[in-house]
Amino acid sequence: MFLQSLFPGVDLLALYKDQQGKFIIFKVIKLTLRDSAGGLGGYEILKVHDAEPFLGVEVKFVDVAACQQFLESYSSGAVRQSLSQHACRLLAVPQDFTVETQLKAGPQNLDLCLDQLTVCLQHIHLSQPERLRDDEIDHLEQQLQSQALGPVPQPPTVTQEESAIPSNCFKFQNRVFEDRMLTSADVQSFSNGVGRQWKHVGRALGKSCRALKGPAIDNLAYEYEREGLYEQAYQLLSRFIQAEGRAAKLSRLVRALEDSKLTSLAENILDMQPRE
Repeated sequence: MFLQSLFPGVDLLALYKDQQGKFIIFKVIKLTLRDSAGGLGGYEILKVHDAEPFLGVEVKFVDVAACQQFLESYSSGAVRQSLSQHACRLLAVPQDFTVETQLKAGPQNLDLCLDQLTVCLQHIHLSQPERLRDDEIDHLEQQLQSQALGPVPQPPTVTQEESAIPSNCFKFQNRVFEDRMLTSADVQSFSNGVGRQWKHVGRALGKSCRALKGPAIDNLAYEYEREGLYEQAYQLLSRFIQAEGRAAKLSRLVRALEDSKLTSLAENILDMQPRE
């Protein structure tokens, strides 16, 4: 999507290049997408960039319903109206502030086929980007979340008992295990045993893995829906290992399983024998 102010003296591109204006413009875009796509899920902002004289906003949709609702809102003029309303409130510009918009999917100009919803959806599906979102967008998302949630609570102080555990080990159910990189056997055990809970584990891993943040989990579910639960879980852990490299440790998977109330699966992966 490409945006340009039609109001004299208001340059969206220049505002976004300003450090303080960048966050406000990003917030306007996020609120507009929330209004027009039916909530905060089903899509992800990957990049906001200079497309002079326009401000370019690259959005990836992973939910067809959200994409369809956005297209309907865009076609009816609701997206432009929402952009103007949020800009007036957050940028303190006059009420007659208006925005010109252009909508593209790859080389296709969707403004020319808005009356053919199926065609637009097909163009969007065929042009879906594979890359992750920019670090700048990550930072803006975190800033937006911090503003919404308030101060982040401080982590608890590490106890003397915990500090005594060697750095190459971790504790699970009062036992100490040597930490190591995840193996193909771990991936198979996880994929065989996690079932429908793989999404919960993925979101737990996503707390510390950038490749699994945002809509990445729903995207995996969509891409491998036909292959079934085993393949979805297999691809999840494979993507985690690929993204994290040597940091894809057994302890992180066990912690995610514990957070997801799947301790029995963690015990199975650790090959824990019952105590005498």
